Amino acid sequence: MTAVPVARRARRVLLYAGVVLVVVYCLAPFYWMVASAFRRPQDQFENSIIPTRWSVENFTAVFGGHNGFERALLNSLVVAGTTTLLTLVIGMATAYALARLSFPGKNLFLGLIIATTMFPGISQIVPLLKLFTDIKWINTYQAMIVPSLGFALPLSIWLLTTFFRQLPFELEQAAMVDGCTRGQAFRKVIVPLAAPGVFTTAIITFMTAWNEYIIALSMTTEKDMQTATVAISKFTGVSGQDQPFGTQMAAGVVVTVPLIIVVLVFQRRIVAGLTAGGVK
Repeated sequence: MTAVPVARRARRVLLYAGVVLVVVYCLAPFYWMVASAFRRPQDQFENSIIPTRWSVENFTAVFGGHNGFERALLNSLVVAGTTTLLTLVIGMATAYALARLSFPGKNLFLGLIIATTMFPGISQIVPLLKLFTDIKWINTYQAMIVPSLGFALPLSIWLLTTFFRQLPFELEQAAMVDGCTRGQAFRKVIVPLAAPGVFTTAIITFMTAWNEYIIALSMTTEKDMQTATVAISKFTGVSGQDQPFGTQMAAGVVVTVPLIIVVLVFQRRIVAGLTAGGVK
């Protein structure tokens, strides 16, 4: 009689220990980045877990000197925001057609969309660079938005197609019986019910575009067009000559914390979007 509770407690302890181990493993780099960001510049290479003396000099340096970090943050916001908006508009329309309409080659088309994700992004940089140079798109927002859109759309279409397929067809039929066209039924009935999936797609797309590095690095040569990730990699410190390690850690915190807050605040919606799909 006592063996079962003991075994159950042992499994529970192992489960919690595993969860703690995974959490520590995932958060350790972020904690070290935060700790390094709050160290004084002269203490950057200390190995203590907690800074000996706390300082905000690195954060002051991020927005000082000649880093141009404010403009870089604005560029990242423009690129990530525009990519997310276009992905949602195109992705919802495409996913709805794949989920609801019948036409020849639909499954093949969906398979081709997923197949595009198998190509490594780095292999597309050279041809994109050649194309954008020829059409004079280098150092423009569209040179970063269009490739990011191409990488974000396949996953978005796949997620939204799966979500739309699980919504009952009777909802649209009832709306059309009441006088709605198919487009109106989509806008007024399906989109509101698909909000969890749409919200999840928006969050994933924005985070991916916000953290993108290789495209922004390849398509920009002017400092005013660099995104935050590229600007961080090119930090030279306040004077242009000092060690940038501390400012890079502080800039990393500035870039990462907003995403963490968004995920923590909207984690229920994100999980609902990934797991739901039916109407309660």
